[in-house]
Amino acid sequence: MGLKAGSLNKLVTIQAKTDTVDAIGQPINTWVDVATVWADIRYLSGLESIKSDADVSIAKVSVRVRYRADIKPSMRVVCDGVIYQIKAVLPSGKVYMDLACEVQQ
Repeated sequence: MGLKAGSLNKLVTIQAKTDTVDAIGQPINTWVDVATVWADIRYLSGLESIKSDADVSIAKVSVRVRYRADIKPSMRVVCDGVIYQIKAVLPSGKVYMDLACEVQQ
């Protein structure tokens, strides 16, 4: 079964964390673009929790993209200013893959 091109309706950027140093030699983490691809973003559920006496809303999200061998759970997806932390990469053969993500709002 193929993947319908029309279902991938959001242009997203996949980023990987990289370690660099600043001007005075201090280590810093930065995010670099790995790829820009079309995706289908689906919110699965929302979870309200309390962290450090502050309300935090965590949404579970599935991001479906065409299959790529270079996506890892340590990466993130960015779309329209929203950052989706990849928690798991769930390939479905060699056609597409679902990225199980979380987003804090």
